[in-house]
Amino acid sequence: MRNLAIIEAPSVLGLRPTGVEELPEALLGAGLAEGLGAVRAGRVEPPAYDPERDAETGVLNPDGIAGYSVALADAVGGVLDDGRFPLVLGGDCSVLLGNLLALRRRGRHGLLFLDGHTDFYQPPAEPAGQVASMELALATGRGPRLLADLEGRGPLVRDEDVVALGFRDAEESAAYGMQPLPPALHALELDTVRALGAGEAARRAVGLLTGDGAGGGYWIHLDADVLDDAVMPAVDYRLPGGLSWQELETVLRGALSGGGAVGLDVAIFNPRLDPGGAIAQRLSDCLVRAFDRNGQG
Repeated sequence: MRNLAIIEAPSVLGLRPTGVEELPEALLGAGLAEGLGAVRAGRVEPPAYDPERDAETGVLNPDGIAGYSVALADAVGGVLDDGRFPLVLGGDCSVLLGNLLALRRRGRHGLLFLDGHTDFYQPPAEPAGQVASMELALATGRGPRLLADLEGRGPLVRDEDVVALGFRDAEESAAYGMQPLPPALHALELDTVRALGAGEAARRAVGLLTGDGAGGGYWIHLDADVLDDAVMPAVDYRLPGGLSWQELETVLRGALSGGGAVGLDVAIFNPRLDPGGAIAQRLSDCLVRAFDRNGQG
């Protein structure tokens, strides 16, 4: 049984301060740590938010995100060194860079990317310069070098070591001019997941992540907007459709089985859009069940 350690990473440097920074408190307040039997491994505070888009890189807060990624990588690395499974509570999706940097320092790993959007924008195509719409591109080495080559270790993950599962933004991203996903990156969009069934989709994803590619295990990135908008309206960029709670739990159970997963982050859930706390409780319960059924709590 692996011991879980929760790291709070309330950064909105890649988005805007609309409430996503309150995600850790909301899930912890819903009993996540107690339900998982997890220890609290600290909180990595972000620097001040700068609302001005950087002229050189075309993104918001590039220096802040670069520095924050290093600090978060140090915290995640400390948890890994202690033999624990890091559960990182963001924040926006830019926290993924720090999590993957921690793994990249240790070698080659994979990424299971659970997100309603593919987040593969380049700065010229991203309307507001938000890194939360670019983190997968940056993680695979595409974009401003300051963020795409952290510590000179870029790319943080290879195209062939990524499975993007559950996304449903193809029409929207094409309209904005987002660069296409590279052919080596494994894409299981929402319609494919539905055709396969959540359990089979998870099995295929794990097979791709544990085959001939990244033998060091894989990180799981969970953006709350991978869920159906009807059950997860507490996100800043809403998109119709998405996974049901049961489908997400099934995917997470499959991803957490077999010991290949080495860490997980949760991002984008906005507690200010969940005034009664019911969605936070449901998300916390989903995570607890997914871990508990795999003996990792």
